[in-house]
Amino acid sequence: MSKYRNLLIGSALAAMAASPALAEKLGLGRPALPEEIAAWNLDIHPDGTGLPVGSGSVEDGEAVFVENCAVCHGEFAEGSGNWPKLAGGEGTLADKDPLKTVGSYWPYLSTVYDYVRRSMPFGAAQTMSDDDVYAITAYILYSNYLVEDDFVLSNENFLDVEMPNADGFIVDDRDTAEAHFWTEPCMENCKEGEVKITMRAAVLDVTPEEEGAEEAAAEEAPAEAAAPAEEAKAEEPAEEPVVAAAALDTELVKKGEKVFKKCKACHQVGEGAANKTGPMLNGVVGGPIGAVEGFKYSKGMAELGEAGETWNEENLTAFLTKPKSFIKKTKMGFAGLKKEDDINAVAEYLKSVSQ
Repeated sequence: MSKYRNLLIGSALAAMAASPALAEKLGLGRPALPEEIAAWNLDIHPDGTGLPVGSGSVEDGEAVFVENCAVCHGEFAEGSGNWPKLAGGEGTLADKDPLKTVGSYWPYLSTVYDYVRRSMPFGAAQTMSDDDVYAITAYILYSNYLVEDDFVLSNENFLDVEMPNADGFIVDDRDTAEAHFWTEPCMENCKEGEVKITMRAAVLDVTPEEEGAEEAAAEEAPAEAAAPAEEAKAEEPAEEPVVAAAALDTELVKKGEKVFKKCKACHQVGEGAANKTGPMLNGVVGGPIGAVEGFKYSKGMAELGEAGETWNEENLTAFLTKPKSFIKKTKMGFAGLKKEDDINAVAEYLKSVSQ
């Protein structure tokens, strides 16, 4: 808090000192030099005014984002806990509970660059280079499927990027267009009779909770009714799924391992793999859905497993493409892989850890 207060005080003093008349009248320092004013004048306009010279690629942006942003926003901009989601939400603005992200809602790319450059990362604002900010912005665009994975953002092509909701805002002209509705406002004792609460907020999880609050809530919440399935397993041990060994495409496996980096925030594979936010995925291909020991699945996922569904090629492809279409209310936060080649590569990589 003291750091923030000092910044505010510094801003006020800088503004006062920037005025020669005030500086002379109050006896505070001297007028600010042009380079000192420039250090505070960081705003980027929608028309590109204020953009620094520089560039950054999606590939570099992924590494910078993981290091500086993923702790709050997730490794693929899907959000972490109650911290903001930066990707997804396409087509939800008309919903009762819209998801407003950079891709679904923000009208200007300049706002993204300006905010990241000015305020991020949290606790270390303005410590990243202009090129790193370009790279992070490029990665956020890629996470919203607005550019390809080989895209490089720069001050030269910045205005070429089209934001989906660029036309979704109008000029606020209520001071003239709605002036005829105005009446003198009541400022006290405006309600006659008893004041009653008629409605309560439907969404209360907009503020990040303190560390440990999520675990405490989980302990208080009633567990999902999974006892019948567990009892059935105890009575008659399920047979181990048999996965036919098949020749693997080694090149495709290598590519899949690279794409799988997007999944590592939640899933582990290989020796020593354990459940994290998502279940470990050793042996997933060909195995039963929702069957990893020790992981609590969503109701829909558990029901598919109880019905005998397996992670065959069709189900795995559908889930990797769009998880929430395959299983409603899945816990999977990732929106899905856009490219068919990436889906095939990840599937092949998962086969390699299932044999």
